[in-house]
Amino acid sequence: MKFTTKCIHGSDKRYDTTGAVSVPIFQSATFMHPGVGQSTGYDYSRLQNPTREHLERTIANLEEGADAMAFSSGMAAEATLMELFSPGDHIIASDDLYGGSIRLFQHISAKNGIETTLLDTGDPDALKQAIRPETKAVFVETPTNPMMQITDIAAVAAITRPLGILLIVDNTFLTPYLLRPIPLGADIVLHSGTKYLGGHNDTLAGFLVVASEDLSTRLRFLYKTTGACLSPFDSWLIVRGLKTLAIRMRQQEATSHVIAQWLRKQPKIRTVHYCGFPDHPGYAISQKQSSGFGAMISFEVDSEVTARRMLERIRLIYFAESLGGVESLMTYPYLQTHADVPEEHRRAKGVNERLLRLSVGLEDAEDLISDLSHALED
Repeated sequence: MKFTTKCIHGSDKRYDTTGAVSVPIFQSATFMHPGVGQSTGYDYSRLQNPTREHLERTIANLEEGADAMAFSSGMAAEATLMELFSPGDHIIASDDLYGGSIRLFQHISAKNGIETTLLDTGDPDALKQAIRPETKAVFVETPTNPMMQITDIAAVAAITRPLGILLIVDNTFLTPYLLRPIPLGADIVLHSGTKYLGGHNDTLAGFLVVASEDLSTRLRFLYKTTGACLSPFDSWLIVRGLKTLAIRMRQQEATSHVIAQWLRKQPKIRTVHYCGFPDHPGYAISQKQSSGFGAMISFEVDSEVTARRMLERIRLIYFAESLGGVESLMTYPYLQTHADVPEEHRRAKGVNERLLRLSVGLEDAEDLISDLSHALED
């Protein structure tokens, strides 16, 4: 079955006897038992719910994983993931990450005795040198947020797998439509389902997809214990969003390429970070491991005044956090997504007062360019 068809038809509807085309919303906290020691397969919605189960099976199918778990947000998924580790464990992570991930690692995980080393995971030699006996995982974001750095997943897997180190990949930016990390050697895939998977800026969700039954067992124990599961209604919203994932990603990527090329020609734009440029350092790796470049663009303007003026002048594009929806959004990472990242770290990665991040939506490219052009005017 082709990817687009999988998005629409999801998984088997083993719970359904009505013939409903739309997946029903099983808005129930609990389920009756036929008798003592008997179950319909559903007992309590924190453990499993038929609507959420259909979504999880669909995501696992799209990512080519053994199982998937749906959470109330991407950070809920990541926080539960970190419960796999114990005090004294060490994790290596990409040094250009979503600010919420860095906040989790440097505050909550550090408090729990888990040490994190941030480095360029696209540099295999640096990665090898950072590995210790207590290293339990490598956490990769590719492309990174917001500087669009690329990591060769298969190359990292060749390092981690022989050592029994887990390889975790945040696939939020590209989704399984453009990148499937598990066949490349990843053990766990993380998503903020709020973004492209839902696609409509109307609900929060997160996912963990695992490559093995062992990891499924370990994480499902944590999942039911910590309880950050996705509600039936929000599960239904993500199921609905997934039906158009392929066509949305295809169009958003095409528009982003047009926008990125236009931005490069503007006098007030100093640098454009976009994976689809042939001169991007990670272009060759992207071509090898993914089927596209996504719809995220970061760019640095000539001054803080220009950056703030753009955010105040855009009208069609919304000045808002988040990404991946049908509406185009512009974000100011320095004061929004990465505000809690230490100043020195932010500036070292290029996250400064002049950097803006654009999530390209489904509007017409000419309309978006018109909006950006107006925002850049003197």
